[in-house]
Amino acid sequence: MSNTNYTLPADNDGRPLLKFLADQLKPKAKILTPFNIISIPIITIGIVLVVIRFVNGIGAVSNVSQEVPWGLWKGFNVVTGVAFAGGAYVITFMVYILNIQKYKSIVRVTVLNGFLAYVFYAGALLLDLGKPWNVINPIIGNSFGVSSVLFLVAWHFLLYMIAQLLEFSPAIAEWIGAKKARGILSGMTIAAVIFGITLSTLHQSGLGALFLMAKEKIHPLWYSEFIPILFFVSSIFAGLSMVISEGSISQKVFFNQINPENRKAHKGILHGLSKICAFTMLVYFFLQIVAFVHGKHWGLLNTRMGHWYLTEMLGFVLLPMALFFYSYRKQNTFLVKISALITMIGVIINRLNVTIIGFRWDAASHYVPSWMEIVVALMILFVEIWIFRWVVRRLPVLRESPSWVMEH
Repeated sequence: MSNTNYTLPADNDGRPLLKFLADQLKPKAKILTPFNIISIPIITIGIVLVVIRFVNGIGAVSNVSQEVPWGLWKGFNVVTGVAFAGGAYVITFMVYILNIQKYKSIVRVTVLNGFLAYVFYAGALLLDLGKPWNVINPIIGNSFGVSSVLFLVAWHFLLYMIAQLLEFSPAIAEWIGAKKARGILSGMTIAAVIFGITLSTLHQSGLGALFLMAKEKIHPLWYSEFIPILFFVSSIFAGLSMVISEGSISQKVFFNQINPENRKAHKGILHGLSKICAFTMLVYFFLQIVAFVHGKHWGLLNTRMGHWYLTEMLGFVLLPMALFFYSYRKQNTFLVKISALITMIGVIINRLNVTIIGFRWDAASHYVPSWMEIVVALMILFVEIWIFRWVVRRLPVLRESPSWVMEH
C-alpha cells in the first residue's frame, strides 16, 4: 500500500473511504479571509433569492419579459462565461494535439476551471428559463427541432461537460487512490480531448449563431453574419486571458502546492499565452473591421451607441492587443496580466452589448437587470470559486501526481 495521501487503506467494508471523504470535507485553510467575508453574505442572500425564484416564479426576482426573455443570467453567466471557459479547449489542443509540453503543468487546472464553468453556467441557464423543467426536452426528445441552433447548443453543452469530466477524471482517481481506474481513464484522455475540442469549436460559434435569428432586435453595430466566427475567435483570447489571470492568482494562493520548476516556468507560460492572445485579437479586430465595412454603418459612428462601439473596439480590443504584443516583446509579466484583465473586461462588454445593451436598444422600455439578478449572478460565480478552491486544495491539480503514478 502506498504511503501517499492519495491511496486509501484497503478494507472491504468501505468505512475507510467514508472516513477519508469526511476528512476531506474539513477546512484546509483560514476561514476569515477577505474573499470569504465578501462572498459568504452574497451566497447566502443569493440562495434565498433562488428559492424565491422557484417558489414564486422568475418574475419575482428578474426583470425579464416576453419582449426581452434573455436577461443577465444568460447574457453574463452563460454567454460571457462560456467564452472565458474557452481556455480549456485551447490548452488541451496545444498540449495533447500539438504536443507543446510547455503548457502541460496548467492542463488540469484549466480543464477543472472549464468544467466548473460549464456546470454552473448550465445552472444559470436553468434559473433563467420560465419553465426550468423543460431543460431536459432536447435530451429526451420532447417537442424540439433537430435543426434548431438551441438543440445543437444544448447537446454540445451536455457532451462537452462529459468530455471535460473524462479529461479531469484521472486526477479524481489519483485522489482516492484508484490505480486501475486511473489507468483506464488516462487511456481515454486523448479521445476525450479530441471530442471536446470538436464540440468547443461548434458550440462557441453556435452561441453566436443564436443571434443570427435576432437581426431586427440587435443594434446594427453588433449584428453581422460574422457573429458565429467572432464568438469563436474571441473565445480563444478570452479563455487564455482567464488562464493568465487565474494562473497568476493561483501562483500566490496555492504557492505551496506548486513545485519550484513549475513556478519558474510560469513566466514563460504567460509570455507564450500573450503572444497567442495578440495574434488572435489581431484576427478578431480584422474581422470586426470587415463586418463593419460590409454593413456600411459609417453613419452610426457619430451616435451614442457608435461612441460606445468605438470604445469597445479601440479601448478593449486594439489597446490590449497592442499591450499583449509589447509585453511579449519586452518579456514584461506585469503588463501581460494587465492586458489579460483589460481583455476580460472587453469580452464582458462585448457579450453584454450583444445580449443586453444592444438588444432591443430602441425599445420604449429597455431591460435593466434587478439587484436580485445581480446578486444571484455573483452568487453563481462565487460558489464556483469556492468549489474550485476546495478541489485544488485536495486533488492533484497543481501539485504533482502521487508517486505510484510515476511508477506505472
